[in-house]
Amino acid sequence: MNEALHALAGAMPKAELHMHIEGSLEPELIFALANRNAVALPFASVDALRAACDFKDLQSFLDIYYAGASVLLHEQDFYDMTRAYLQRAAADRVRHTEIFFDPQTHTDRGVSIATVINGISRALRDGEQEFGISSGLILCFLRHLSEDAAFETLEQALPHRDKFIGVGLDSSERGHPPEKFARVFARCRELGLRLVAHAGEEGPPDYIRDALDLLHAERIDHGVRCVEDPVLVERLVRDKVALTVCPLSNIKLRVFGRMEDHNLVQLLDAGVVATVNSDDPAYFGGYLNQNFSACIEALPLTREHLHALARNSFNAAFLDDARRVSYLDEVDRFFAAH
Repeated sequence: MNEALHALAGAMPKAELHMHIEGSLEPELIFALANRNAVALPFASVDALRAACDFKDLQSFLDIYYAGASVLLHEQDFYDMTRAYLQRAAADRVRHTEIFFDPQTHTDRGVSIATVINGISRALRDGEQEFGISSGLILCFLRHLSEDAAFETLEQALPHRDKFIGVGLDSSERGHPPEKFARVFARCRELGLRLVAHAGEEGPPDYIRDALDLLHAERIDHGVRCVEDPVLVERLVRDKVALTVCPLSNIKLRVFGRMEDHNLVQLLDAGVVATVNSDDPAYFGGYLNQNFSACIEALPLTREHLHALARNSFNAAFLDDARRVSYLDEVDRFFAAH
């Protein structure tokens, strides 16, 4: 039965809504860009970098993540990184993706925000032609930095407003509650940007509630700790608030001890609009289909769960109605034929 489910999950059309493009930088590409740009890395080899990816928590991952991002200097670097992800996504039958990027990771190193956005957006535009993947770009504020820094980043990005659809909030959750960014999210809302936020990964369920109430987030990234608060779960179900769950990431960062302990099925059975995503696939052990495979092996996932996850991914996406209906019809036709 598992073989059938693996085949089904691998081939079904799906959207990916929680993927940090800098976290798709494979060690081989990191070293290739380091050589191209004459950047010294704190790792002797590709193997040494892979060996370093044994994280104790979110912060230990972020330390390596920022070291890897140091090789990104020119527009072509951002283009090459994004195209490499799209090629893998196409192989996983991703039909639509909404990817995160962290401009402050680059502008703090002297790389202009135009360089970052133009490289990524050009690759996304070419990717729709080459791979048939529609896309949206979401600018994330680093929550360990100040709200003033977030405002500055927003102002730098606004000349490129046509190239990104929304804003998010990522990086270290502990000690950086959503309320810290309430004013900048209010400004983004005024500008008509879509709003998402990481919450309830390492942070408590209250962070999920505050992201909804104070930031007016339309979608919660991670959110797995919501199950600690049954009233919050009821709200997520009632209001159809989607969670962009990242199973392999949750194991790698010790949110759950084992995949068998993950609450994905619990969320689905409760009626939460849960989705499966890869987060930082180069660091956390796999792209989208590898996340599905790990869940199928460890959890009591059924064909019905997979159908729901595929539909949820498009229902949770920031798509116009016509395109959403088209993708949902594609999903339903696939499951009718398989």
